[in-house]
Amino acid sequence: MELNANFWNERYAEQETGWDIGYPSPAIKEYLDGIKDKNIHILIPGCGKAYEAEYAHQLGFKNVFVADYAPLALEEFSKRVPDFPSEHLLVADFFKIEQSFDLIIEQTFFCALDP
Repeated sequence: MELNANFWNERYAEQETGWDIGYPSPAIKEYLDGIKDKNIHILIPGCGKAYEAEYAHQLGFKNVFVADYAPLALEEFSKRVPDFPSEHLLVADFFKIEQSFDLIIEQTFFCALDP
């Protein structure tokens, strides 16, 4: 099995997203609630349906970026959250992103990497 963009895009196309809890992770939600500076640059890699990004956006964070291999995941997110800045949607390999961020938030991304 090769974990690449095609693999992950197929998971979304076939709705095989068993890791998806359907809402922001309570621990991440609580963490975001405690951050006062809404201008920090946040990255959510392997964002999937990006419920945490949607929540942060609703809280008023201005610089939330989401990255995923799967274009379909970001397309679905964009439809669900149409006022999220399109330039903050990164169809990309996390390890090739050159931007810098103040905070990286991770829910299930690291468990998807081949050790």
